[in-house]
Amino acid sequence: MKKHLALIGLLSVLTFAQSQNSAYWQQHVNYVMDIDMNVENYQYDGTQTLVYTNNAPEVLDKVFYHLYPNAFQPGSEMDIRLQNIVDPDSRMVTNLGTKENPVYQSRISKLQPNEIGFLKVISLFQDGKAVDFVVTGTVLKVILNTPIQPNSQTTLTMVFKGQVPIQIRRSGRNNADGVALSMSQWYPKLAEYDFEGWHADPYIAREFHGVWGDFDVTLHLDKNYTVGGTGYLQNPQEVGHGYQDPSQKLKKQKGNKLTWHFIAPNVHDFTWAADPNYIHDTKQVPNGATLHFLYKNDPKISANWKAMQDDAVKTMTYYNNTIGPYPYNQYSIIQGGDGGMEYAMCTLITGGDDFRDIAGTMRHEMAHSWFQFALATNESEHPWMDEGFTSFISTMAGNAMSATPVENPFARTYNSYYYLVKSGKQEPLSTHGDRYNTNMAYSIASYVSGEIFLTQLGAIIGWDNLMLTLKNYYANWKMKHPTPNSIIREAEKTSGLQLGWYLNEWVNTTHTIDYAIKSVDDKLVTLERIGTMPMPLDLHITYVDGSTEDFNIPLRMQYGHKPTSAKILSDWAWVYPTYSFQASKTIKKVELDPIKLMADVNRENNVLEKE
Repeated sequence: MKKHLALIGLLSVLTFAQSQNSAYWQQHVNYVMDIDMNVENYQYDGTQTLVYTNNAPEVLDKVFYHLYPNAFQPGSEMDIRLQNIVDPDSRMVTNLGTKENPVYQSRISKLQPNEIGFLKVISLFQDGKAVDFVVTGTVLKVILNTPIQPNSQTTLTMVFKGQVPIQIRRSGRNNADGVALSMSQWYPKLAEYDFEGWHADPYIAREFHGVWGDFDVTLHLDKNYTVGGTGYLQNPQEVGHGYQDPSQKLKKQKGNKLTWHFIAPNVHDFTWAADPNYIHDTKQVPNGATLHFLYKNDPKISANWKAMQDDAVKTMTYYNNTIGPYPYNQYSIIQGGDGGMEYAMCTLITGGDDFRDIAGTMRHEMAHSWFQFALATNESEHPWMDEGFTSFISTMAGNAMSATPVENPFARTYNSYYYLVKSGKQEPLSTHGDRYNTNMAYSIASYVSGEIFLTQLGAIIGWDNLMLTLKNYYANWKMKHPTPNSIIREAEKTSGLQLGWYLNEWVNTTHTIDYAIKSVDDKLVTLERIGTMPMPLDLHITYVDGSTEDFNIPLRMQYGHKPTSAKILSDWAWVYPTYSFQASKTIKKVELDPIKLMADVNRENNVLEKE
């Protein structure tokens, strides 16, 4: 009875208003996988037992899986996209022309059969009976024998075979740093089903989405390889490689392979990397997780990787204090993949020749453990929520930990946004990550405009309210799947202001902000809204006698104003193109947005000084 009541309590905690017509729910999946890896031909044989719980209020007659490695084959959707986008990812193409006149060739298009990636489903059963399935590129569609009723489970068992591709993007073998195995998005992964339906997106370029659940993964691998990644190692005294308790005797396994057994509770992905030449160090975060560092035994990078470790401890401590406690007991920072990419309980990052680069990448990827892996937004549909929010908090952390912090660490962020607007290539943040016309527009929108979403929100509701909003957002939505409305509702509840207009304008349109000081006549100030997007305004006035005064003009449809010491003027409804008010003394100078957190595309008309 106690267990039953505990389950009811857990389900009640997960209940939250997703819309006016339905309560919040999310699916659940448990994986048990056994993998045998051949490091000579980079192929692996696997079995997977998957228990899927349907918490949806609908009956499901089919399910979908992602087979991500199939993207790394000539003629795949990822390959064709590389051949047609005007600015392909430079890591994924070869330039056969010149810098001035590039001619790009997709690296995937040249892969040989022993270099491609693949996942082949050998057999698939539902509750012990074979089911029909169809593979289309990177997506597996399964027609269920028995539909899954609401609040019920089914068990899917699969035998599969995979091949690790030459490293081109994120996952792969023998990357540019010489890491043997970067095993991200490597297994048949059940697609997410939520209030929007199935998210069976093909793997073309971007990010991922997954079902919350528990993983039990056993790896059989060459005994010389050190493994790091998601989860908690269950048999450290049998594998060693820096995981064992040195005070206890190591129980060596017989044969040429070691068996690594990992458990990962309440995650939505499982990633690992392995190399025979890894150094494995650990650091402890005070009152927090154990950090694992796995990197190549290379004198060109080892000093930087050693130095980065104390920085990583400080970074996690900052995030714990600023957002909320990291929800797991370990986090691994692993050399592998390409660039940097976040995964459950770990990140794969490359390089180490420049300390600032590796520390900055670590800081960004670690932040994803909050703004993606604990707050599991749909990265494909809302890349600005994970990349932008991560960029925001990692910028904050970098500045807080700097020996020379600056008053506004976001200045470069705004300049990148202005560049995108002037380019004419801006697209709404609501654009699906794979559907941006250019990589440039995707990158600036997701990382930069997503970051400005928060900095501007701070200007609207007040910085203290913004930081409290982030804490509340994390506390109320961790281990769930928040949407854009989730963050804006937390901001509304924290600030008491109405903010739906801001979400719509900044995310669903490409409207730009441009306010101007139209005129100053003695004590009378007249302002003009030139851009399409409305905002509340902050002004700083210097009077002829040398005194100064700050003002705040609320936007009418936010129905209130932020906490401020400034003088509050009457509100400005967006339909009115101009706004005037009378100051108390003769004016020398007026400045709009003195803290420069409003993304005004023309700042030249933001200051007017009388002769």
